[in-house]
Amino acid sequence: MNKSPAIAPNLAARLLLPNLARHPDKIAYHCAEESVSYRQLGEGAFRCAGLLRARGIGPGDRVMLALLDSPVFVAAFLGITLIGAVAVPVSTSLTAETYDYLLADCTPRLLLASPSVAAIGGFPRNRVDCLICGEQLAGVWTEMANAPIVAAAIGEDDPAFMLYTSGSTGRPKGVPHRHGDLLEAADRYAAQVLGMKKEDLALSASKLYFAYGLGNSLAFPLAVGASAVLHPGNPLPGQLLALMARHRPTLFFSVPTVYAQIIRSVDAPHLHLPMRLCISGGEALPAALVEDWRRLTGLELLDGIGSTEMTHNFLSNRPGDLVPGSAGRPVPGYEFRIVDDDGNPGSAGVAGHLLVRGPGAALSYWHLPEKTAETMLADGFLRTGDVFVEQDGRYYHRGRSDDMLKVGGQWISPVQVEEALRSHPAVADCAVAAYRVGGLERPAAHLILRPGNTPGRPLERELRTFVAARLPEYMCPLVYRFVDDLPRTPTGKVQRFRLKQ
Repeated sequence: MNKSPAIAPNLAARLLLPNLARHPDKIAYHCAEESVSYRQLGEGAFRCAGLLRARGIGPGDRVMLALLDSPVFVAAFLGITLIGAVAVPVSTSLTAETYDYLLADCTPRLLLASPSVAAIGGFPRNRVDCLICGEQLAGVWTEMANAPIVAAAIGEDDPAFMLYTSGSTGRPKGVPHRHGDLLEAADRYAAQVLGMKKEDLALSASKLYFAYGLGNSLAFPLAVGASAVLHPGNPLPGQLLALMARHRPTLFFSVPTVYAQIIRSVDAPHLHLPMRLCISGGEALPAALVEDWRRLTGLELLDGIGSTEMTHNFLSNRPGDLVPGSAGRPVPGYEFRIVDDDGNPGSAGVAGHLLVRGPGAALSYWHLPEKTAETMLADGFLRTGDVFVEQDGRYYHRGRSDDMLKVGGQWISPVQVEEALRSHPAVADCAVAAYRVGGLERPAAHLILRPGNTPGRPLERELRTFVAARLPEYMCPLVYRFVDDLPRTPTGKVQRFRLKQ
């Protein structure tokens, strides 16, 4: 006798319907000059769902979103998942060639695009039906009736959305996620770790097409009945500070790069901000940056680590339990292993490859069975591609597995060398990558200086002496390069492989 498939909650219904019942007139989103209530957000989601059904789109069909951060994006995401279709958010700043690749890879039935994306030359090259959407929710899909839509029944493993990994090398990989994955992250991380409540107002510098931003700005506030501020533009320090002054958010989510940019943009010794919590994700947060932020604002900066494959953060510091330089402790419900190159369990205090198992994990990559088998292991653990050290229940990031350098038979974590360099008062930011000399790898430092410091041999000698007093000889950079910027992915992660070239 065949067993009936398990039924799971529809993601959109879980995020939207309780808010419509409890507080329909509460503001859900502030964006530019528009403020949208939960009632208006629901109307937009229902209109979008009706539009999709009128076009013959249904369960399992993919709909790509190339939309700026706005209530239009949120309503479209909810409308798509409400009918059981699969939302595929992508960056709004790609080339026409990259959009072509993504469209060919996920074969959506429809593409919803912002006017700025549609203006890209050659986009979308007639590969798919494209609907251009305005930037304000009040003006989109108005031809559709505002009729409530019954949520589609969902199987336990049915996908709700698919994200593309930013990746440091190679082409993006599609990562399908189930309806329950964002709900798990909202409960375990936003509610249990951050203590997020309906009274909170969230502001995220990370965009909605990233896993980190999708949780911060969409799943988390809707799951607890809170509100959020959306910013369609680039996360520039001046604009973010203006949004903080105008809306007074209680939670600010960002990445280390943006925190460093804000610090460098402020001339005053103190910056008074309205937040009760500041959260960092996307990549490891340097201890020196935690201290700089505390000195400038008086606020804790909570580091956490997650991944697109795991939906959101699975390690995090807690309010009142912060250790600078640490990614924190496990988020409730997640298990970890640290293993050596052969997959054998490592020892406490010894660096190794981090494996994680827990709720919200993707089951596969999109159409990449070999990569799936390599990353998503049979026992449910997932290879993160990160090197960590565990000490007293806390986890310390030591770099990406493919960023590690081997010098004289000993592995070097770029992160450890970068931490030492950043503790020098002249260094604003830095990255360490491999430099080949005589066929051997040695570390090379690429340095952004704080204003008022002059690059040159005297400063290089000072840095060499400074680092030599803090690190073993084999870890000290052989080469020092002074640069104006570092190559980064759209999420702000340093692309060390480009520095190797």
